[in-house]
Amino acid sequence: MEKNEIYRRLPRVDSLMKEKETEELVKEYGYDCVLDAVRRALDAAREELGYCAADAEEELAETLGRSLSGIRNKIREILCRENRMNLMPVVNGTGIILHTGLGRAPLGREVLLHAGQVAGGYSDLEFDLETGKRGERCLNFEETVCRVTGAEAAMAVNNNAAAMLLILSALASGGEVVVSRGELVEIGGGFRIPEIMELGGAALREVGTTNRTCPEDYRRAVCQETKAFLKVHTSNYRIIGYTRETTLEELAELKEETGLPVIQDLGSGVLVDLGKYGLAREPMVQESVRSGADVVSFRGDKLLGGPQAGIIVGKKKYIEKMKRHPLARALRIDKFTAAALEAVFRQYLDPEKAAEKIPVLRMLTRPAEEIRADAENLAERLRTSIRKDAPDGAEGARITVEECVSRAGGGSLPEQDIPSYAVAVDPADIPAGELAARLRRLELPVIGYLSGEKLFLDMRTIGEKDAGYIAEVFRGGEILRKEAR
Repeated sequence: MEKNEIYRRLPRVDSLMKEKETEELVKEYGYDCVLDAVRRALDAAREELGYCAADAEEELAETLGRSLSGIRNKIREILCRENRMNLMPVVNGTGIILHTGLGRAPLGREVLLHAGQVAGGYSDLEFDLETGKRGERCLNFEETVCRVTGAEAAMAVNNNAAAMLLILSALASGGEVVVSRGELVEIGGGFRIPEIMELGGAALREVGTTNRTCPEDYRRAVCQETKAFLKVHTSNYRIIGYTRETTLEELAELKEETGLPVIQDLGSGVLVDLGKYGLAREPMVQESVRSGADVVSFRGDKLLGGPQAGIIVGKKKYIEKMKRHPLARALRIDKFTAAALEAVFRQYLDPEKAAEKIPVLRMLTRPAEEIRADAENLAERLRTSIRKDAPDGAEGARITVEECVSRAGGGSLPEQDIPSYAVAVDPADIPAGELAARLRRLELPVIGYLSGEKLFLDMRTIGEKDAGYIAEVFRGGEILRKEAR
């Protein structure tokens, strides 16, 4: 049989477009998109046939049969792949709770519901319902933030780097800011404290040494050009050994002597005592306010468990000055973020409930034995799913439950090992790396990590709904076979 004869056996474009299934696709995706997908599916079939030798009749016949049976699936696959959103949800099986690549803090159901209601229609974002006149954007959540933190005033911008930029621009532009050498951190993504200070128009006056800085170092640095003291929490690294750190309380005493404001960048600001749950203790925002900090900034999408934002709290006179600064408009948050922030902070009015309702806190504080029970359950479901509808004797993979270590991630709690349990999948017919790639290509991608010859799914970051989805993905063991998708 000649190749041209083989090609002629492929369906025509117009005949495929007239099929009932294709007409349904047209209703969903539009005529032009479906037509393009049909043409590309046929081109792919012709290309596959082109690889066959002209005299290899058996191979040609087999390839043709496969093309004819799979061409309609190919059309749907092309349409699904190219019409889905590029930014999409994933299942996080890495055990890294604040995974920067996976969007950091997941938002809780109540927070999403409130934010969706506000963002999905009109709201009083900048409207005073009492007076009927234009209002202030931050007022909608400011009261709640102040109740939780004990601060006089509060505002928010789009991230913590922006918060520091605004603080320095409003309070220290044209002057010097005194900061310890050991606190000149890189926040991430190339953003460094010295560079942020430069952009904010403030001159850096570094004091002390990398490992030791005392109050006298700050005192000696004060001059006519000094505008503020800056303290940066080194949340993404630790210096151990022969160290001396000037405390916030000590800087507050210097403030009384000099009249200079104390600014603190807390980084991954936390509002509950993590030490109660056996985790490394992080400085709390409320403690910073009580200890004498005039301005405190922290992130919304890390240990707080909210949306991306740079939250600024502190003395009213300084916050008001920042609200009036031109940069405040350029860096302001939108209605979705404002609504989500208020909803998250309202949950912190009851710290005990916050640990249950806020996904980040719940994942951080769950006992390892609970995680183990979830892992054992999923492992058994996977074994059952793989065996069900699978050919006799086709196990496909060895499924085990193994101890592992979770991480807070996002530069938070850098030295904290959080005991956890993972479901380990050791495929029989394909490398673990290939299985990981197949899971990433799913409509709802599943992200795990590789260790040795196994793929690990850490159950600390996998919810009940996600576990059910994973079990369905492994049903029949298709994803584990050599010829699978």
